[in-house]
This record gives sequence, C-alpha cells and structure tokens, in this order.
Amino acid sequence: MEKSTVYFTDFRCPVGTSQLDKLRKLCVAAGIKDIDMDGKFVAIKMHFGELGNMAFLRPNYAKVVADLCKEQGGMPFLTDCNTLYPGSRKNALEHLDCANLNGFNTITTGCQIIIGDGVRGTDEVEVPVVNGEYCKTALIGHAIMDADVFISLSHFKGHEATGFGGALKNIGMGCGSRAGKMQQHAGGKPAVNAEVCRGCHRCAKECGSDAITYVNKKSCDRL
Repeated sequence: MEKSTVYFTDFRCPVGTSQLDKLRKLCVAAGIKDIDMDGKFVAIKMHFGELGNMAFLRPNYAKVVADLCKEQGGMPFLTDCNTLYPGSRKNALEHLDCANLNGFNTITTGCQIIIGDGVRGTDEVEVPVVNGEYCKTALIGHAIMDADVFISLSHFKGHEATGFGGALKNIGMGCGSRAGKMQQHAGGKPAVNAEVCRGCHRCAKECGSDAITYVNKKSCDRL
C-alpha cells in the first residue's frame, strides 16, 4: 500500500480570505472532485460535541464540505452514531438536540443531520471485517451503510486509553452502533493484581458494581 499524500495549511489568511477558503482548497487538492457523487447519498461522518464541550469542528467547516458535495450532484448528510456512555448523545433525540445547540443544523451546515444507528442506537448492520484479527464482524450504523460515498471530517483529540484519537477513531469507533461500541470496548475490562493486594478491602468498598470479592484475604475478580 502506498503512503497517503497529506495536505495541510496554516491558519494565516490574507485579507479577503478565510480558513473556510483554505479548507475548500485543501479538499479540492486532495481530490474530492474526483469522486463520483452525482445523485448519490454522501455520509459526512463527524463528531457534534457533547453539551458544554467546545472541542469540536465548527459547523462552518462541515458546510464547506457539504457544499462541495452538492456542487457535484451529491446528496450529503452529516452523521454520527449514539454513544455507549451516558451523556447528551446516548439516543437520537438528545443527540439531535445536542447537535443543534452546538450549532449544527440545516442552515449552518447546508445539509441534513441523520443519527446513524437510529433512535435507540440499535439500527445497525453486521459488516464482515476482512482479515480481522480482533473482530471478525463490526456492528455499523445502518444509515452509514446506506450511503454511497463516505467522507470523514475529523478533529484531533486526546484520549485516555490510546493517547490521541483522530480519523481512525472517528470512523472505527464513531460508526459503530451502541452494541458495536460495546464490542470494541470489551477488551478493556479492569482486572485485579492479586500479587500486590494488601487485603485492605478498600477496592471492594469503592466499587459501585460489587465486582470484587476476597479469597484467602486476597482480592480477585468476581466470577
């Protein structure tokens, strides 16, 4: 596989231009106009941000991409799937309200917003993962699989487990339904290191799920 060509720009803008102009030029340079979108559904996958969180791409950027798709005859829509954790994006109704409050709507973005895995996060398609080492299939939001063209619009962020997240996380985790996200997080189960246990029982007292028990005065995972 050949290395991808990466296009980038700084934030300096001459008088009469803007960062939005630069984004448009970047998209064109990267080959967006080479994609056949005529009469096709175009899923633009992005993160709408949790309520109170300002670390998400502004809707203005989404509109630049959506407008480019429409110029080529495409029918773009912004999409993301519901979250596994509780918050303002755990179901489609709250998710859409959150997106709107964070500035994402048909006026600001120039296209519709569709939550990929439906009202409860259960509208999904089981997709084979070719040569998958850890996952043989993935549960992906139905609306995303219905799209003819897929574009990832990602922001760079810190992540407590992997260090950082970007395009791979936006697609791999973000396109998963709630059950799909559960599958991907299943390998991150906590475990007890019995060798260093002092038998103080503090972990059992702090555990809100009653998941720890003691055998021979040593803590262990509850069976």
